[in-house]
Amino acid sequence: MHPYFLLFTTTIFILIYIPGSFCQDDERYRSCGEPFQCGSMNIIYPFWGGRKPVYCGHPSFEIKCESRIPKIAIESTRYEVIDINTPNRIVTLARDDLLSSICLDNPENASFDLNTFSYVSSDLNITLYFGCTVRPGLQLPPSSPNRFNCNSNIFGIYTLIDVPFDLTLVTCQEEIIARVNQTNAVALASPTASVEVLRRAIAGGFSVNWTAGIDSKCQQCDSSGGRCGSNPDSGDFACHCLNGTHSNDCNDDNRKKNQMPLAVGISVGGAVLAGIGVGWLVFFCRQKRKRIASQASASQTERKDLPILSSSNGLSSSSTPSSTTFTRSIPSYPSSKSEADCGRGSSYFGAHVFSFAELEEATNNFDPSKELGDGGFGVVYYGKLHDGRVVAVKRLYENNFKRVEQFMNEVEILTKLRHKNLVLLYGCTSKRSRDLLLVYEYIPNGTVADHLHGKQAKSGLLSWPVRMNIAIETAEALAYLHSSVIIHRDVKTNNILLDNDFHVKVADFGLSRLFPTNVTHVSTAPQGTPGYVDPEYYQCYQLTEKSDVYSFGVVLVELISSLEAVDTNRHRHDINLSNMAVNKIQGHSIHELVDPSLGYSTNSSVRRMTTLVAELAFRCLQQDRDLRPSMQEVLETLRGIQNGESKAHNAEVLDIVVDDVGLLKDSFSSPDSVATGK
Repeated sequence: MHPYFLLFTTTIFILIYIPGSFCQDDERYRSCGEPFQCGSMNIIYPFWGGRKPVYCGHPSFEIKCESRIPKIAIESTRYEVIDINTPNRIVTLARDDLLSSICLDNPENASFDLNTFSYVSSDLNITLYFGCTVRPGLQLPPSSPNRFNCNSNIFGIYTLIDVPFDLTLVTCQEEIIARVNQTNAVALASPTASVEVLRRAIAGGFSVNWTAGIDSKCQQCDSSGGRCGSNPDSGDFACHCLNGTHSNDCNDDNRKKNQMPLAVGISVGGAVLAGIGVGWLVFFCRQKRKRIASQASASQTERKDLPILSSSNGLSSSSTPSSTTFTRSIPSYPSSKSEADCGRGSSYFGAHVFSFAELEEATNNFDPSKELGDGGFGVVYYGKLHDGRVVAVKRLYENNFKRVEQFMNEVEILTKLRHKNLVLLYGCTSKRSRDLLLVYEYIPNGTVADHLHGKQAKSGLLSWPVRMNIAIETAEALAYLHSSVIIHRDVKTNNILLDNDFHVKVADFGLSRLFPTNVTHVSTAPQGTPGYVDPEYYQCYQLTEKSDVYSFGVVLVELISSLEAVDTNRHRHDINLSNMAVNKIQGHSIHELVDPSLGYSTNSSVRRMTTLVAELAFRCLQQDRDLRPSMQEVLETLRGIQNGESKAHNAEVLDIVVDDVGLLKDSFSSPDSVATGK
């Protein structure tokens, strides 16, 4: 083969094949372009399923098409997907088990990861009670729209805010909280509502915003010609492009990476061409030497050999000096002192540092309509970050030395703690920012105070079992703090937040104090909320773990009574709830203290537990802190009461006997030790 022809064909092969081999469509790009339709619903990012692998959506958003019906599993509950509103990031769901049958054999409350989903506020909770029977000697009203039959003897009941039901008439085995949209909630509130209306309400579903997989990078990825998806290893957002997968888009910060395949192809092609050129020169020189030798032999004349052109000369002639890359050492300075103060770089004690402008935008310039609450140290606002997270932003009232100290104290404490019943801190602004701002996870269901005697008090959602769980989970959080040598110093029902499943998140650590390990107390000016502050702390200025125990005793009385810690409308001896509770217990009048809606007079289990919790609260409220139990002891006692392990669990306890010094007697083991009259 002639060397010129060989050179020509090889060059064409390199220029056509090699760059093309690097620019083939990426497998993920092709897979994520596959259509996925279930029934009449077109499934797109962040949802995935069918022929779209997990990397084409968010890992938590798998849709399974069953008989042309899209379904999704969230936590341990399956839902039918009724509608997906992608522009508004809203998905409408209906519980699969309740669609099959209103009467559930083993009902379970559904739960959502609030980092992934958040409830739409216009929807309402509905409580479904199962396995209900009428109490002996009682009967239901002739018209009971709340009732639905499961079999001949056992029935179910539903309640909403506007559809109450006298639960003292029945005994129910199980209960769950579901969601319905506002339209169906109105229909259920009608006096003529039937079980069919309930079924339609369940089938109508409820809506949630998805807060995961909504990265603003998706729009950027789409506009660059990519397809939105995720990294199958980390679950983070990924942009799948023709030339590979990138973290943002196909053009911007990955432009150099995107050009690499072509650069590699050209480099390889150039190297091959250079090799072919060298080979051709060697071949040419050898052929020339043969011709010279042949001519010399034919003429039988002596001639000096022509100098041979070595391959090294060939290489050196075609070589080019390598380019040198110069680097400059540039010192790194923070953009501003204020933004760098919250730690090194962008964190302070491990908490992310947000700019004031970012949080101002998240709260719509601190719009008053977005206020979630107004406490003694600042206003809390609802906000939404760029990454889609829904947050609560606390804006401290003043930016002075004292506030900065409290601000730094709360950040330092919260970043050290991790407990399921403590609110999570996402970050803060710089301590030199225009305003001092703390960014928390958003807990959507309000505070315990809201549900006991605030704007949600009439909802009827805080049944006694729910209140018992609130007491235990709050005690778990405080016991954890004390084991971490931290005193909260502001325990109150306004600082106990509830998620949609009524699980506790203790919040507001602005007054918390790290407790020195080598002392029994710290001396500090009394701080806290009136009605909750330890009286010995007021008198002696000595703060101990037992100060939190006293405050928790007030919380226990609130859970029993549904009354506020301080109410100037009450009799002057009862303005302070702790005083009122102690007086009622000492006067054998606990029945006057307990919220009537809890069923104290009709339910022996509620009567037993509320009485024992009152005893525990009495111990927590002792003036002498040495007589109060530790928080760990409080927790163990509450668990025992809930599990029926208390010494009085078989007794019909109605009142508590108090000895001469005001302490509760321990003789609960015999009915003779208690007052049995109502």
